[in-house]
Amino acid sequence: MYTMMQVCKEANMTYQTLKYYCNEGLVPNVKRDKNNRRIFDERDLKWIKDLICLKKCDMSIQEMKKYLDLCMQGESTIRQRKEMLTKKRNALLASIEELKGHVEYIDWKQEFYDDVLSGKRSYVSNLIPVEKSNERSDDSAL
Repeated sequence: MYTMMQVCKEANMTYQTLKYYCNEGLVPNVKRDKNNRRIFDERDLKWIKDLICLKKCDMSIQEMKKYLDLCMQGESTIRQRKEMLTKKRNALLASIEELKGHVEYIDWKQEFYDDVLSGKRSYVSNLIPVEKSNERSDDSAL
């Protein structure tokens, strides 16, 4: 059996988060010791780690509650759970693609700055006004 603090350490989460999850009903069948403190077994710990993963997948508390409810209903809800996870997976993949675009921009800017620093190209910024006689039309920005 694990105490709240032990679960927090094992799951790498804060005490406040675990307490919140318990109070929100996200950890079913919470057991208590003789002093009325919450205690957890291996199954609880596994589920709490699953909750952390679901949260990192951008699942809201309401969605996690719905997912838990479906899990508690057993095998008959597997299709619904798969559908929920598929939607989250697709959203994550879209986020990854968006992030790749951001990384490409940063790579392009780094290459531009490297070229300026090495003298391969002149520095031009869209933010700094230039005199009309000195205007340049590089593909630089910021």
